[in-house]
Amino acid sequence: MSQTPDAPSSSSTLRAIAQIFRLLGWSSFWIQLALGVVSGVILLANSLFGRNIGSTNNAGTGFGVLLEVCGLLALGGGIYLAYRYTRIGNQLQSSNPSNRPRKSETVQVLRLGLWVNLAGILLTLLGAQAIVGSFTLRALSQGQLIFSAQANQAIISGLDMFVVLANIQTLQAHFAGLLASLWLLNRINRL
Repeated sequence: MSQTPDAPSSSSTLRAIAQIFRLLGWSSFWIQLALGVVSGVILLANSLFGRNIGSTNNAGTGFGVLLEVCGLLALGGGIYLAYRYTRIGNQLQSSNPSNRPRKSETVQVLRLGLWVNLAGILLTLLGAQAIVGSFTLRALSQGQLIFSAQANQAIISGLDMFVVLANIQTLQAHFAGLLASLWLLNRINRL
């Protein structure tokens, strides 16, 4: 952070903060990327090989998947911000104080990370509610909980449950990004 009144004076403190930014940035980046790819592959496989999730009897599921895709798009922003944390960590180690970001700029990026991950969590939770609600209504409308009377056909298939799994993976990814942003913001605000 540049040598302004809101910047730390100790170079050892600055190095420690830079290392934390890089460590948490890379950890958050890879966790979010891995979980996001898993969610994306699950949703893609379900749309290619699964039932028609946008059909009229699955309107809630289709809307839930749309919200899940929006949550994945927000996760893309979270992944970018996690990468940006690593760049901030590198800039903090610069020997030229004018190349270091100011504390206020760093806090602004961290707050943006918080909001992006919170928005992603909200979208994904709303999608999960729509999907699980649709599955519950589908099961209850058949009068039996798991299997229909017609040839023991599953009312809720394994492919349906993959959509729920994709939601959980996306929620975990946003939670990892949220934790990293909160931890870094807490560390910056202690200065």
